[in-house]
Amino acid sequence: MKIKMKKQTNTFTAILLGLGCLALFPQVQALTPPPDGCYPGFTTAEGCNALQNLTSGAGNTGVGWYALFGTSDGSFNTAVGAGTLVLNNSTSNTAVGTAALLFNTAGAGNTALGTTALINNDNGSNNTAVGASALQNNTNGSNIIAIGANAGTDPNIVSNNVYIGDVGFPGDENVLSIGGIAASGIDYTATYIGGVFGAQVNSGSAVPVYVDTDGHLGTALVNGSAKLRTRSPKGAHSQGTVNEFQKQQKRIAQLESSVAKLMATVKEQAAQIEKVSAQLELQKPAQRVVANKE
Repeated sequence: MKIKMKKQTNTFTAILLGLGCLALFPQVQALTPPPDGCYPGFTTAEGCNALQNLTSGAGNTGVGWYALFGTSDGSFNTAVGAGTLVLNNSTSNTAVGTAALLFNTAGAGNTALGTTALINNDNGSNNTAVGASALQNNTNGSNIIAIGANAGTDPNIVSNNVYIGDVGFPGDENVLSIGGIAASGIDYTATYIGGVFGAQVNSGSAVPVYVDTDGHLGTALVNGSAKLRTRSPKGAHSQGTVNEFQKQQKRIAQLESSVAKLMATVKEQAAQIEKVSAQLELQKPAQRVVANKE
């Protein structure tokens, strides 16, 4: 933690030094009249009560009605749009779009692009929401990526998830979901992933990948009554179906093993036949030539 904080401090120091150097350029000082909203601490504020409570924070940009209104000592925040980051007092957040990150207070490193994106985020950090209302119900979850209007909007998702055109499911954690139930309400029935067909995998460690009617991928089959991430009852397999499938897989494996053994036997027998043929060829009597007597 100390190393991380030290690294972050060094980064901020480098940014401040760089900005300080810019202030020394003659062309920057020569603008007449000076740009509107040019304030100390590398701060830019434009709009009714934008950055109204700033004290020691540096490198902030607030453009819009009450943008970054509550920020006092937070730094390196960018808010563009009415009500963006209005309660924020943390660092390194970027909000573009009306009410984006509106209720954020302590969350850091968030990026919200779109109207009401991450609007209810409070102390969740390192989230990325791209699209109108993306991650709008997230409050404390961190390390979540949501792309698409209304993406990742299930109110009970946890952390460390990626949603592309999907609203998510309750309890999601460490989940990657692409178009499961699309944020637009469309349940897609076709999926295409390039670079998979024909790609080589290690046969020694490769395992079959299964997919259920819910679109859930996995490498292990479980009882249909087990707790699964499903959107409808049809997503669960009956135990009979699972057992039958396992039997089929076992029969296929046994058949493949039998075929391999048969091929090895045939190959061995062919080698033996070839060896015997060679020995017989050597044992043939030499042909005699009989001369005609006159």
